[in-house]
This record gives sequence, structure tokens and C-alpha cells, in this order.
Amino acid sequence: MNTKDSRILRRCKRKIEKRLERREWADQPTPMLAARNIRYEMAERTRAIDCGAIGAIHLLAQKTGLVYGLNNRLRLLKRHLPYHESDHVLNVAYNTFCGGTCLEDIELRRTNETYLDALDAQRIPDPTTAGDFARRFEESDVVATMAVINDVRVNMWRKKLSWQEREDALIDVDGILAPTTGESKEGMGLSYNGVWGYHPLLVSLANTREPLYTVNRPGNRPSHDGAAEWMNKAAALVRRGGFQRVTFRGDTDFSLTAHFDAWSKEQVRFAFGMDAMPNLVKIAESLEKTEEWAPLARKAPEAGGGASRARRENVKERIVVENEYKNIRLKGEDVAEVAYRPTKCDRDYRLIILRKNLSVEKGEKVLFPDIRYCFYITNIERKEMPAQDVVFFCNERCDQENLIEQLKNGLNALRMPVGDLVSNWAYMVMASLAWTLKAWFAMVTRGKERRHKLIRMEFKRFLNGVVRLPAQIVKTGRRIVYRLLGYSEWAGTLLRTFDAIRTLRLT
Repeated sequence: MNTKDSRILRRCKRKIEKRLERREWADQPTPMLAARNIRYEMAERTRAIDCGAIGAIHLLAQKTGLVYGLNNRLRLLKRHLPYHESDHVLNVAYNTFCGGTCLEDIELRRTNETYLDALDAQRIPDPTTAGDFARRFEESDVVATMAVINDVRVNMWRKKLSWQEREDALIDVDGILAPTTGESKEGMGLSYNGVWGYHPLLVSLANTREPLYTVNRPGNRPSHDGAAEWMNKAAALVRRGGFQRVTFRGDTDFSLTAHFDAWSKEQVRFAFGMDAMPNLVKIAESLEKTEEWAPLARKAPEAGGGASRARRENVKERIVVENEYKNIRLKGEDVAEVAYRPTKCDRDYRLIILRKNLSVEKGEKVLFPDIRYCFYITNIERKEMPAQDVVFFCNERCDQENLIEQLKNGLNALRMPVGDLVSNWAYMVMASLAWTLKAWFAMVTRGKERRHKLIRMEFKRFLNGVVRLPAQIVKTGRRIVYRLLGYSEWAGTLLRTFDAIRTLRLT
């Protein structure tokens, strides 16, 4: 970022801070929103777009080798009349990046001359052509697309993550229900809760919140269907990326005991939930009269900045008591550990038992106490992770639910807009590429705190704070100049990250 841009950013920041500083206001005679004499007119020469960061994102796709890889490893088009494979894939991803929620929103970009000039494109595929491209995919083509993206991912990890950040790869796995109201979509099924749709599998890296593999499946398939194969691929991928250790996490559906011994031999750590089966409950109850239980102390929530406020009344709890609804209160938690050998395993593993001491109440009357058990199984050594830390570690896997929420409702990557299972799988991979590009943008960003904020940032906030900076597009000589017309707290980050992207070298 040059000196002029730094000076402009500082001036904009000072002006907005002065405008928003606290002051003692006198009684105002008119509303604050006082604009009246408003006119609209068309600009004849000045042209702008509302997604000023799209140029940096496109340069990132080029510098990382993503464009080259898509064009050289995908063979979906016999002739390029006029588009290449990367044009189609990035067209879907950029539509998501600019706030599009469906294929039809591509038409908004296609008919925006300034957007086309910003990407130096004569034209881009229309929504119908984008859908036709998705229907060209075979299963092997979708796998190849994910392989291209993951090859770039490996280089990004090696170049942009420190060795401390690559100490342990936390691989989370879960299934996602993606409902559809369509009646003619091939490959859909009826899920366990009676909803028609698909049941994609998501294998993600918790360290950077990147979706490593998304695999579409019929809605009637169980969560763990085919999961071991993709988990093994994810383990090989992160090892290529320089991670020193690999750890799998998942809920009870992914306690694939038939693979425990093989994973342990390959030095893969894991921590999964276990169903409260009768034999496990019997083991837990046999510990009732021993001293092997230890109280579990949950971590207190972190206090926010600024002065603390008095805790407000729990209105929901008061209504439950007043109306004498059945209420289950948690009185305390205890944790214990035993050695356990699943029937499909040849060795013992650590079985962590969490005992929840509950009180079933009605109004202010206690009906009866209740004891419930949760079980976790792991091959992580006790000296590395005590029993209570295993519970916390498995609970942290719930952060993957936030990633699922972003893919489902932030990017709308799971809308299943095409006609069959494989084409919807292809759309899912192309649309979720927007989230991957966001993660890569964060990795290139200088400053540990800023990078962490960008990785953790919801897609909508990233869209509004970073991507949707209005920019004037000026084509001069051989350059395309993005002249930012607005200010946000992330404008400086965008300019500095763009400078880092321009000098990016991954090979």
C-alpha cells in the first residue's frame, strides 16, 4: 500500500471517529435522518461496482495456481467456445462472493458492464449455461476439482502457516441434511426425520475452517456412510501440507471401531462420541461406589470488554416455574475413565464417561433425580490430554456446526439447484470455493490478529466489510484500476493484503 493510500485511510478514519465521538447533545428540533432534496441521475463516464474486493480475489485465484490447475486437469469442454473450465467454476464462486444466493443471480453480474470490465471479460456464462456446465460433471470430475483445490491448499499451508500452526491438524467430520422441495431431482432420498433431499458429508480442517472434502449422498444414507475413505484422504492431505500430527473428531455416528486399530498404527489420533449402549451404561453404573469419579469444572465464559453489567432476569426460567412446566436442571457433572476394547478392535482404548446429575422438577417441586451418561472414546494418551480435557476437546467439535451454517445459509452452497446428485455435488464444490478463497485471503493477510479475525468471520460480515467496498473501475493503458470510493475498518486490510497477493509465490 503506497503512502497516498495510507494517508487517505488515516484521514477517513479520523473523520468518522470525530463524527461518531461521544458528546452531550442538546434537544434536536429535527430528526437525525434529515435528507430531503434527493435526486437520481445516471453517470456518463464514472463507473463503479459494489464488490471492490473481487479484483483481489481473482488475482489470488491466479497467483495460487488455481486457474491454471482447473484448466489443465479438468476435461469437461472439448472446445473453448468461448469459456474455459476455470471461467465456469469461478463464475459460480464469484457469484457467491458478490452476494448471489442462486444461479439466477449470475444474470446480475452478466448484465453489469462495469463488473465485466473489472475482470477484463467480454462476457461470462449465463445462469442456464452455468447449470449446463454442472450437469457435465461425472463423479470423477468432481473428485478431480476437489483435488485441484486441495493441491493449492497444500501449498498455502506450507507457505503461509507457521510450524506452530501446523503442529496438529484437527479434522472434523459430520453429515449435513440438505432438503429440497423439488420432485424430479435424481439421487435424493427420504431422511430419518421425513425430509426429502440429500445428505452431504463434510470433512473440514478446524485449524483454518476450510472444507477439505464435501461429498453428496442421497438423503436416506447414514452420516457415516463412506466417511472413513474421505477421512483417510484428509489425513494424507494434511500430512502433505506439513502438519506434524493428525487428529479426527466426530460425533457418535463416526465411532467407526473397525478402523480404530488401523488409525492407531498410522499414528492418527482420534476422539469420538459413543452411543450410550447398555454395556457401556453398565460399566458406568459399576463405578457408582468407587472413588474414580472426579467433578467436571466447566470453563467460565470469557468476559467481554468494557464495564460489566448486572445479569438480567432469566425470563424463560420464571415462566417455566410459574406455569409448572416439566423442567430438567443440571446439578453437576462428574467424569471417569476406564479401559475399553470395542468388539472390532484388538486393543484397549480410553473410554471417558461423563455423568450428568439432573433434577427433574415441576414448578418448584422436585419430582425425582436423574442420572444420564455421555461416552467418549479416544487413543490420545492421558499425559497429553486428561479425561476432562477430552470432554472439552470433543465439545469443541461443535464449532463445525458454525461452518455448516455458513455453507448452508451464508453461502447458500447447499441449495441443490440442479437436477441430479452429481451435478448438485459439483455446484456444492464450486459455490463452497468462495469460502475457501476467503480462508486463503486470510492466510495471506499480514498480522496474526487480523488473520485470526478473518478466518473466524462469518461470510456475511466478510461480504459486507471486505468484499462490498464500492470501487470505481478505470481501464487505463494495460492496467485495471480499482479506486475505492468508500471507507470501512477493513479497507486498509484489503489494500495491504492485495499488495501481499501481488508478490505471492507458492512454487
